[in-house]
Amino acid sequence: MGNWFVAGGIVMWPLLLCSLLTLALAIERGWFWLQISRQQRGLVPQVLNTFSQNPQRAIAKLKQHQQLPIARIFLAALTLGDATPEEFSLALESAAQAELPLLKRFQTLFETVVGVAPLLGLLGTVLGLMQTFSTLRLGETSGPAAAGVTAGVSEALTSTAAGLVVALVALLLANLFQGLYRRQRAFIQAAGGKLEILHRRAQRQGPSSTTVYLPGQVP
Repeated sequence: MGNWFVAGGIVMWPLLLCSLLTLALAIERGWFWLQISRQQRGLVPQVLNTFSQNPQRAIAKLKQHQQLPIARIFLAALTLGDATPEEFSLALESAAQAELPLLKRFQTLFETVVGVAPLLGLLGTVLGLMQTFSTLRLGETSGPAAAGVTAGVSEALTSTAAGLVVALVALLLANLFQGLYRRQRAFIQAAGGKLEILHRRAQRQGPSSTTVYLPGQVP
């Protein structure tokens, strides 16, 4: 591995940095999505089932899971107090938009690695070919000239392959997390829609059934 790294030339160092960055971001994003999928799977149905009978209990349940984006979105609407359906919907939408940057976190860095890694590989190819031509002498087919040509070609091919590998891995990870983001966004929209329906039904039954009093308010 060390010989292969050295054979790739100077561009292997930035490629190594890109690969380490990709690995670190993949671990962080993987843990983030794993925690979300585990915890919100049971939380949202419980909150929706509890909301119609006891809004206060639903809010208390959400406050225990404020590390989840869906919990923060629901709380933003449920803690408005005696909100109209339009205000409730607007609060849900605004809170969901505020959570999107967290869900798309590091996506730009993945895309940057996808674009930069092949260019670094191409740069290594150019540098390797320059080394090859600088050591090439007409009529010399052996000795130092042949060794220089071999080293230059090796650097060109190795750096190109390394750049493509790093870019492919980063592209696969970027697509994976982009897919998880889209699924989460659809889940938030679906869960928010169900909560809006429950809120509208409760409003028709009587505003007091969904009124949530904040600290300091008099019921």
